[in-house]
Amino acid sequence: MSRVLVVDDEPAIVTLLQYNLEQADYQVVTAIDGEQALQLAQHEHFDVILLDLMLPKIDGVEVTKRLRQEKIQTPIIMITAKTSEFDTVFGLELGADDYITKPFSPREVLARMKAVMRRYHEDAAPVTTSDNGHVIQIAGLQIDQDKFQVKRGTTPIDLTPKEFELLLFFAKRPGKVWSREQLLEGVWGFDYSGQTRMVDIHVSHLREKIEVDPKHPQLLKTVRGFGYTFEAPHD
Repeated sequence: MSRVLVVDDEPAIVTLLQYNLEQADYQVVTAIDGEQALQLAQHEHFDVILLDLMLPKIDGVEVTKRLRQEKIQTPIIMITAKTSEFDTVFGLELGADDYITKPFSPREVLARMKAVMRRYHEDAAPVTTSDNGHVIQIAGLQIDQDKFQVKRGTTPIDLTPKEFELLLFFAKRPGKVWSREQLLEGVWGFDYSGQTRMVDIHVSHLREKIEVDPKHPQLLKTVRGFGYTFEAPHD
């Protein structure tokens, strides 16, 4: 049975989520503030965390930040009443996997949960790797799939968990053109056309970190009218 941590300071929201999740055969643990949520997530195993953005004591953004700093990679879906691009992108850049805005339907929450958990637990596709079997060396980058680390030469490149997933997805499939919808399905695990802006934002941030000149990318390129492709010149 999958375990879900539900974090919200509104009793009605907690009750709604707990009831529907338990009806769907999930084991639910609840928290009403960020401090409690952080303690639970640090010391117990959960398959997914439903995390409100605005919380007492420690807000959801700070909870996400601390968990990712501690290398706790449990999928996080932020629940927020805020709809500005800054709020949602900021949470995603810190390592949240998805977000849902209030008001929401329990059916939507369940669909999003299944999508992020499927992506998190699915086996990696077979790829050509270096001798140790875990490091992809491509376009001057070394991508360590076990340690979630990326380097160019001896210089580490600091990526968020979702940026790492996106780079890994491209690196395993160089030269192929991907639409934004395909990237949503392949990296985020869901296909909602209204969320394609999220792909553009992550691609832009990834370019800032892996390209020598992000304004004139040589690796992660835009294919106008189609999407994106990762070109891997011979080192």
